[in-house]
Amino acid sequence: MRRNILILISTLFLQGAKSQLVPKWSNLNYAGDTLLGHTLDIFVPSTKANQFPVVVMIYGSAWFNNNGKGEIARDMVAKKLIQNGFMVIAINHRSSKEAKFPAQIQDVKAAIRFARGNAAKYKIDSSFIAITGWSSGGHLSALAGTSDYVKAKQVGDKSIDVEGRVGQYLASGSQVNAVVDWFGPTDFLVMDSCGSTVSHNDANSPESSLIGGPVQQNKELCALANPITYVDEKNPSFLIIHGDADPMVPLCESVLLNQALAAKGVQTELVVVPKGGHGPGVENDENAERLILFFQQELAKSRKNSTNGK
Repeated sequence: MRRNILILISTLFLQGAKSQLVPKWSNLNYAGDTLLGHTLDIFVPSTKANQFPVVVMIYGSAWFNNNGKGEIARDMVAKKLIQNGFMVIAINHRSSKEAKFPAQIQDVKAAIRFARGNAAKYKIDSSFIAITGWSSGGHLSALAGTSDYVKAKQVGDKSIDVEGRVGQYLASGSQVNAVVDWFGPTDFLVMDSCGSTVSHNDANSPESSLIGGPVQQNKELCALANPITYVDEKNPSFLIIHGDADPMVPLCESVLLNQALAAKGVQTELVVVPKGGHGPGVENDENAERLILFFQQELAKSRKNSTNGK
């Protein structure tokens, strides 16, 4: 029951818009296999251009769903991105039921490599690939940003292959140029003490299911799954959006990430939505426009740096 509630709450707010986007390319497999969790859809602006800057979008599902990319077609933010000239790539990833962490972040990085490896075919501006996601998708988006250029990581006796070897485009880069994190978990170990109404320490919680054991008994694995662990001065700019009444992922998760990024000198902004819940009241027109402006500014910065040879 708790699992169904988490999935429902973290996805319902994506479905407010009446019309649905139609992908130009759908169900492309970015891993070269037959897994549903390794597919993506590409939505292209109607404007004519030789190539388009990209925003990768990741659904929220408490990591339990391997086929949530269809939600993006109904999403208000995706529509605004398309209207403003951004290509949207909606990706699936393996669920925690079929593969434990780090499979999910390896999938995200594989999808980004696929985009860069097929830039000419799909008119992708490979010099600008940003990322955004909600709840568990926010976690993966933040982790993709903070683990830029990290191939492997060790904490204590535990180590993981962060980059992974999923797909056929291992020579392409998986780095992202900007991140918008909508209320994603960033430190599994403190979620309960920060005021969540869900017991994340429970052996069957989404976080415990993701790493393959109770979080408080697997602190090193938790550290390896936490975006904050990877924060350094080379991280891309972040925009973090969170409601102060979120009952599932407490606001402290975004506060901690924002503080960690700022401490390393990374450009970051935390937007706190008064009375905002786990989705409802948070994804609104104002924050959608804030996201658009953020990505436009980061795109302009990227192109200026490219022109200046940086």
